[in-house]
Amino acid sequence: MNNITHLKKGSRQAWSPNNLPIKSLLVASLTWLSVQTPVLAQQAQEVKYAKPSWFFGVAGGANFNFYRGSTNQLSASFTPPATFHDGDGVGLFIAPLLEYRPADSRWGVMLQAGYDSRKGAFDQVRTACDCPADLSTDLSYLTVEPSVRFAPFKSNFYLYGGPRLAFNLDKSFTYELGVNPAFPNQAATPAVSGEFSEIEETILSMQIGAGYDIPLSSDSNKTQFVLSPFVSFQPYFGQNPRATETWNITTIRAGVALKFGQGKNIQEATDMVQDREVSFSVNSPSNVPGENRMTEIFPLRNYVFFDEDSNEIPNRYVLLTKNQVKDFKEDQLEVFAPKNLSDRSKRQMTVYYNVLNILGDRMQKNPSATISLVGSSNKGNADGLAMAESVKTYLVNVFAINASRIATKGQEKPNIPSEQPGATLELVLLREGDRRVSIESSSPDLLMEFQSGTDAQLKPVQIVASQEAPMESYVTFNNKGAGEALSSWSLQMTDEQGKVQSFGPYMEDEVKISGKSILGSRPEGDYKVKMIGQTKSGKIIEKETPIHVVLWTPAKTIEGMRYSILYEFNKAVAITMYEKYLADIVTPKIPVGAKVMIHGHTDIIGGEAYNLNLSASRANDVKMIIEKALAKSGRNDVQFEVNGFGEDENKSPFENKTPEERFYNRTVIIDIIPATR
Repeated sequence: MNNITHLKKGSRQAWSPNNLPIKSLLVASLTWLSVQTPVLAQQAQEVKYAKPSWFFGVAGGANFNFYRGSTNQLSASFTPPATFHDGDGVGLFIAPLLEYRPADSRWGVMLQAGYDSRKGAFDQVRTACDCPADLSTDLSYLTVEPSVRFAPFKSNFYLYGGPRLAFNLDKSFTYELGVNPAFPNQAATPAVSGEFSEIEETILSMQIGAGYDIPLSSDSNKTQFVLSPFVSFQPYFGQNPRATETWNITTIRAGVALKFGQGKNIQEATDMVQDREVSFSVNSPSNVPGENRMTEIFPLRNYVFFDEDSNEIPNRYVLLTKNQVKDFKEDQLEVFAPKNLSDRSKRQMTVYYNVLNILGDRMQKNPSATISLVGSSNKGNADGLAMAESVKTYLVNVFAINASRIATKGQEKPNIPSEQPGATLELVLLREGDRRVSIESSSPDLLMEFQSGTDAQLKPVQIVASQEAPMESYVTFNNKGAGEALSSWSLQMTDEQGKVQSFGPYMEDEVKISGKSILGSRPEGDYKVKMIGQTKSGKIIEKETPIHVVLWTPAKTIEGMRYSILYEFNKAVAITMYEKYLADIVTPKIPVGAKVMIHGHTDIIGGEAYNLNLSASRANDVKMIIEKALAKSGRNDVQFEVNGFGEDENKSPFENKTPEERFYNRTVIIDIIPATR
């Protein structure tokens, strides 16, 4: 008792006979433990952890190395009297590892980097003197092996593969020459040790392998250990150790990896999902009817522009197959829309990039019409002719146009070039516009009214855009957080008469529903919207909000018309053919008391201030022609609005990425708006 006293200060009082007997204290302790142990065990059973996504650890194994090929000159100063061919050996592999594989995915990535021995011995050979010769090596590397991991069955079995980057660590060898058995008393030659010459310091090869994860921990442990036996195959290609001779190595590696990672508490994660709130809101647009629509008379340039270094028709043009020709209709070009066009110019460029199909269709309908295709290329007449032949081949093969109706020609510059003599600025853009095939014709059925000559434009296309309810007009139901917190959710909408409609179920955060789906034929209505969601634990939650829904209605189509006049590069005066077109075609379409809006534009070639003045000059040129034609008819009832926007890309009809877009931005747009009644 004294010893205990000396070892644990102050314990004498605790063992005094005047206090609780030892037996009673033991009984109380055992009773407390018997109560607490099941509680602790129950708590331990309730806490479970998900499989980790990140693993760290170490991999080790044996490299079974197989030598093939041949080696003879071992170093710069030593060449034995024998050539060695086949061999084998076993070397050590050991490396730390890193692995990432989401628990719910078949895919993952692995990284191992460490010591990689390719040691071995060549098969014994006989020299000319019938002496046995042996060669062995301790060849080894620092290896870096990133791999893609794939579990095909979402099970513990996995495949992996990837590159192997190896840096040489050891290139030593030992050579021994034995004694001829016929002369057993002959003195043995001392072994020769050294380092291989011409060793590749860095090797890039590959590997494929398979493994199997064996869990060593239960899901009640936050830190989980996994044992993974694996085998991999590293073929010989890329694994020639030396820059000379043909020695190569094939390796089969077998080993085991010990990995550990930390899992997330499943219960905590579940509670977080269950406790997470969703934010429900509704946006019902006012859907005020849009502006009045215009019927557009879209001019059709008689040019097909070609890419640099190619005499094939660019893929931005819509090219049909023979089977599609019968379905092609000039007034339904949306079916044959080109790819990769912005919304700003999509409708009009759909027309232009179908120019060859429109031409082929018109030539089919007018069998007496003929054309000439003139290819212009600064690389010479032959290249220009090849471009023209590409267009001809398309029209002949796809639209079955008789080849005799199409003449072709090549020249260095177009008849109206963009690049002027002495020009030094923005030559790349100018030359892009000059590399083209011009479509020339004297057939009136193909040409714009009052036009003739080599550069006459093709007959314009009339565009009446179909109107469908845009996505912006849909009612948007935003249930933020639903994708994580809810297994599904649905909507119940009750109108003023108590009629209930149901929509869903949904799993995403945001849903758009058209007004027509909600209202039917009603123009508008008031609704109570109830969101009913089910959490991933099975709990039902509800949120309610009132909304007013307005049916989207298309803009009214009135007698509004839009015409476009195209100008040549750096020109502000309309050509004579356009003067007649404006006076005899456009002006008679202007109703009494109408408003005529004239907007001038340019491309981006040239200075900004210069282009602003150029566009204003073009717009005023058009106004002057129309005013003159109106005056001849004794009319002064038209109100004009004239603007020049220059190269302002926020207001230009098109972008400026292609020569087609730049040519169409050299324009004046004329909108004719009838007087409101």
